[in-house]
Amino acid sequence: MGKIVYILEHKCIKVGYELTLHMILKDKDNKLIRIYFLICDYFKELQYYCDRFSNNNQPELSDAEIMTIYLYVMQHEGHTKIKHIHRFASEYLRSWFPKLRSYQAFNNRLNRLTGAFNRLVEMLLTSSIPDDCIIEQSVLVSMPIITCSGKRSGKVAPEVTDKGFCSTKGMYYHGMKLHMLEFRREGKLPHPEEILFTPASVNDITVYKQAWSSIENRTFFEDKIYMDQDLNQQMIKKMYTPIKGVKGTTNIIKKRLKAADDLYSIAVSRVRQPIEAIFNWLIEKVDIQRANKVRSTKGLMVHAFGRLSAAFITLVI
Repeated sequence: MGKIVYILEHKCIKVGYELTLHMILKDKDNKLIRIYFLICDYFKELQYYCDRFSNNNQPELSDAEIMTIYLYVMQHEGHTKIKHIHRFASEYLRSWFPKLRSYQAFNNRLNRLTGAFNRLVEMLLTSSIPDDCIIEQSVLVSMPIITCSGKRSGKVAPEVTDKGFCSTKGMYYHGMKLHMLEFRREGKLPHPEEILFTPASVNDITVYKQAWSSIENRTFFEDKIYMDQDLNQQMIKKMYTPIKGVKGTTNIIKKRLKAADDLYSIAVSRVRQPIEAIFNWLIEKVDIQRANKVRSTKGLMVHAFGRLSAAFITLVI
């Protein structure tokens, strides 16, 4: 009797395991299908950013399928390297994409979709603005995208990269810098409004002056790097940054102002705290900061906009 009960329990465990595995596989299939239909819907516009002016303008594996493979494997399987993405698709998604070819062909097809990924990021952000965004308040943040360390001579994509310094990490590097203008959401991750890429040497203040200083009816919360005397006099009513020490200030004045300055800096930092977390989320989700495997300008652009697309597609799906 005990043996029969053990066999029955073993069969129940086996059936439960198979049922759970079936549900997991079905859920993954549903996510893949949803991403594919979303890309197909967006591709009515995206097709104009990756037109093929040749006889081979209708390949067996469509551009929408290439983007679907890239976004799905990176978003839901956690593979961030293109070689690993292709290997996973070749081993586990072959039934969905039987026309998938070699890694070299897959990589070349991705490099042709730079404009499509760029436009896809814009469409994902503008179509999914949360209701709790505070439109009158924005935060400015930036982060490095590193192609190699500053000790080496950067040779990848010289037309869009150069050598810069990251004060947060305390390091010199070659690469680009990602700048974000974001709507503030109280207690939550902000929602990006605009995204810009510049060479690493471009100062954050320069980007702000050229791109966003003319925005009206907007309050900005920023880091200490934006403490520029001339800029602060012009934007004193719409810019809030933590207090930065001034060289030459006597100890008496420092002690006199310390309490007020600390309270003000803490208040600004509390507003910025959720904002700083968005870069940690991007690094953890799609590892956007490391671009040391990139070997071309197109590859770097796919790295930047493709990974942003993979991260922000969760806003829609």
